[in-house]
Amino acid sequence: MNQPKIISSPDGKLIHTSAGAIIEKDGKYLLLDRAKPPWGFACASGHIDEGEDPETALKREVKEETGLTVTDYKLVWEEYVDWDWCSRGVTGHHSYIYQVATSGKVKGNSESKSISWYTKEEMKKIKLERMWVYWFGKLGII
Repeated sequence: MNQPKIISSPDGKLIHTSAGAIIEKDGKYLLLDRAKPPWGFACASGHIDEGEDPETALKREVKEETGLTVTDYKLVWEEYVDWDWCSRGVTGHHSYIYQVATSGKVKGNSESKSISWYTKEEMKKIKLERMWVYWFGKLGII
């Protein structure tokens, strides 16, 4: 496991950085049901490792978690939140959220119990991981 990049928050706390990929196709969003904390359904996402930039981490996380290759991306939100608990020892993250186009065939890995496409209405009925409830709300998706 690589070491996540650690930076200082505006209030001086040590925090991690992360990148997340919103992958939408034909009105459905690709979500993983996480097999480890933080629990719930989420888009492909994860820590930016030491020495990586957000875009490199984005491409790596999408490939690792979905088997897909990123072909295009657009930053749609960037924000620091101080309430995002992390299993790796911090309580805040500076996150970069991207709208992503991909190619390839979807395949899961051991980090998720399942991976599938969900409509906005279906997303309202499943237990989303709390950061993705927040991001989807900020972006007007749900």
